[in-house]
Amino acid sequence: MDIVLKGGTVATAKDIYRADVGIQGGLVVAMGQDLQGDRVLDATDKYVLPGAVDPHTHLELEFMDTVSSDDFYTGTVAAACGGTTTIIDYAEQTKGETLGQAVDAWRAKADPKVVIDYGLHVSVTDVRGDILAEMEDIVREGVTSFKCYLAYAERLRDDELLQVLIRARDIGALVNVHCENGWLVDLMTKKLLAEGKTGPRWHPRSRPAAFEEEATQRAVTLASIAQAPLYVVHLTCAGALDATRQARDAGKPVLVETCPQYLLLDIERYDEPDFDGAKYVLSPPLRERDNLEVLWSGLAVGDVDTIGTDHCPFNLVGQKDLGRDDFTRIPNGMPTVETRAPLLYHEGVNSGRIGLQRFVELVATAPAKLFGLFPNKGTIAVGSDADLVIWDPSKEMPLTKENLHMNVDYSPYEQVTVRGYPELVLARGEVIVQDNRFVGQRGAGRFLNRRPFSLS
Repeated sequence: MDIVLKGGTVATAKDIYRADVGIQGGLVVAMGQDLQGDRVLDATDKYVLPGAVDPHTHLELEFMDTVSSDDFYTGTVAAACGGTTTIIDYAEQTKGETLGQAVDAWRAKADPKVVIDYGLHVSVTDVRGDILAEMEDIVREGVTSFKCYLAYAERLRDDELLQVLIRARDIGALVNVHCENGWLVDLMTKKLLAEGKTGPRWHPRSRPAAFEEEATQRAVTLASIAQAPLYVVHLTCAGALDATRQARDAGKPVLVETCPQYLLLDIERYDEPDFDGAKYVLSPPLRERDNLEVLWSGLAVGDVDTIGTDHCPFNLVGQKDLGRDDFTRIPNGMPTVETRAPLLYHEGVNSGRIGLQRFVELVATAPAKLFGLFPNKGTIAVGSDADLVIWDPSKEMPLTKENLHMNVDYSPYEQVTVRGYPELVLARGEVIVQDNRFVGQRGAGRFLNRRPFSLS
């Protein structure tokens, strides 16, 4: 065998046990005791975890007259340093463009740069007959999920979303929906600006939780009419979670993603002085604190299926400050791809809110299953890709800008020190991160042809 990870405790979504892990040709080929290999990596007193899968990133995204500050190189380096070995980014269709053109444009950006494996969703923003027909071709190319917005200028009408849901049902695809009522957001925004309310603190007031709850309920209803599965991205609040829970209790295939920022940060961040509140401008916005515990409870009991990041960073200086006099001009997004797994481990496992197996399920196994990557990704088993993390449960790491690799001029968690952090990260059997240093190669990641959606 090429490599043996020796003496560690293997943790998957199903089991925790002591075992050596043997790697050959980029795959896990053996698991057991006293394995021998050409190279031995010591995992004594450490966990051996499957590489995490982030189902929601936005690298090199053109948004609000600027571009997210992490490209496909810096963003995937940062992901790897945080224990993530697979991302699924969003290719965005523009008006008049085909879905294939969007996918081709994203692959042209990503393929030469990615350091880990990646897949794509594609956003449907221009619903036409030819686009609905093309969706099947896109699924055959391994892009088996589509995104629809109910907010922003790209939002779809209900009849358009229904058509996409029906088409996706028929071709084995999963529709991801951004649930905010964009018409109500526009109305509230216009009112606030007319009243001279222009600072970052007014961003969450322009798109309150009720607007997300209403849009989530509407998306759930349309998916029920279509008899199609639905994946609600970046859910933030109790009302929206109630809408999805009721649908699931009725046997509907409704799946839920939330993000670390909605578990750990609240609306008071927008009141930070000196325009620092702009760091937290993203959509949906941070919510009132009582929503945080509701989401944690949802994680524990299974009402939330995955933890994504919605990673879409913009520098405070030179990007976020474009909206210094108008919160609607602040680029929406936060840096999160590197800190997702450490934060969830620290705040979830260490605090006793969730167990280690549930942690693995949320950050690796469930997203791999839902998006057609399991069992190659998201678990540790003979035949799986050797995407592995030696995780030191005692390692402490301050989440300062200086310690992180994301290409952005701030850390939202500057004052936070987590306990539990990757010591070594392997992607398809190659060591790419060692002691918080990236040692892999630009462009070594591969595009992943994902399988059609299935709940089984």
